[in-house]
Amino acid sequence: MVRFTKEDILRLAEEQHVKFVRLQFTDILGILKNVAIPVSQLERALANEIMFDGSSIEGFTRIEESDMNLRPDYNTYTTFPWRNGGRGSVARLICDVYLPNNEPFPGDPRYVLKQVLAEAESLGFNVMVGPECEFFLFRRDPEGRPIPITHDEAGYFDLGPVDKGEDSRRDIVLALEEMGFEVETSHHEVAQGQHEIDFKYDDALTAADQVATFKFVTRIVASNHDLHATFMPKPLFGVCGSGMHTNISLFTAGGQNAFYDPEMPFQLSQVCRWFIGGMLAHAPGYTLITNPLVNSYKRLVPGYEAPCYISWSAQNRSALIRIPSSRGKGTRVELRSPDPACNPYLAFAAVIAAGLDGIRNKIEPPESLNRNIYTMSPEARAAAGVANLPGSLAEAIDAFERDEVIKAALGPHIVDLLLEAKHIEWDVYRSQVHSWELDQYLGVF
Repeated sequence: MVRFTKEDILRLAEEQHVKFVRLQFTDILGILKNVAIPVSQLERALANEIMFDGSSIEGFTRIEESDMNLRPDYNTYTTFPWRNGGRGSVARLICDVYLPNNEPFPGDPRYVLKQVLAEAESLGFNVMVGPECEFFLFRRDPEGRPIPITHDEAGYFDLGPVDKGEDSRRDIVLALEEMGFEVETSHHEVAQGQHEIDFKYDDALTAADQVATFKFVTRIVASNHDLHATFMPKPLFGVCGSGMHTNISLFTAGGQNAFYDPEMPFQLSQVCRWFIGGMLAHAPGYTLITNPLVNSYKRLVPGYEAPCYISWSAQNRSALIRIPSSRGKGTRVELRSPDPACNPYLAFAAVIAAGLDGIRNKIEPPESLNRNIYTMSPEARAAAGVANLPGSLAEAIDAFERDEVIKAALGPHIVDLLLEAKHIEWDVYRSQVHSWELDQYLGVF
């Protein structure tokens, strides 16, 4: 991991002709925010002296408690690969949010993840995460607004000229690499206009920072190609939606993969089995966090490669949790339900907390299910003990409200404000008259 000092950053900013610095953070919905400062204020920022008004940030604080402090994580320093109109470079630092009394702000999603990772460390584990982010590229109208018409008609792993998104995808990869990402693969996904870019796994906090950065960079580069990049889970009917499969592994302080045991079935350690047990037991509870939108549940339906049943498998891809074939240091679990609209800090925190609860309470998972779950009858699934994931935002809210482990991991501040926001979202959605209803009923009844 890069380790910058204050002096390193000041020197780099001068060498790179930085003129502005963006101090970035996210709200509880995962929307990236920033306070921009001229480089003349960088030293003050590095000394934790920059304050901002948090009263208008979603899920932050009330107007009478609005003063908040940004504390940059020095290791997140980088410059954007696009120039500021020839007027110098723009750098960024990802920040932790603090209260004026020098206490961490409990509504800061990055702080929540750090707390869960500290719990993992107290159990002797470092958590590594490898996310796989999918997105769509859509055209824009003459006013620059996105329209639901894809940029290409390509399919899985197709090449140009059918894949007209190749140029923009290439430029996204190049921009990410300039910002320090180790990009492993990029390709066209199953649906028209759908793409995936995968970067190397890292510690969970860095991985969450990378997801937030990845989404920001992707939108900027796509816009430069006159396209709109969206991480909406299911923007088009009848095709696969966008997921963010999340690979997780635990390592000991000595650098050993705690999920690997060559003497155990599937070469998975007892720690790994307990972690899977916790992930399965709390899957309904954390689904609100990993799949946070009304639209998320249009993706989690049978027939489009997304999981909708709670199971695990060492062999097949229809399960909620699958075990990729790599062993040794590459042993990991892959959670297939999250979508890229989630707040990565809260999503990783919730899922890791679920797995740690499995380790703490020695929750044994059921047997690995190696059948195609989509083709099983409801009776067969019931006999195998396979339950359903929440089928709507309303069901996910109910499951989250019942899960004390997941709520404790997020803390009361975020729990209360998140539930308030999600209840409003569901109430607004269910009271709307949608085009499907007009098409289905208007001429008949």
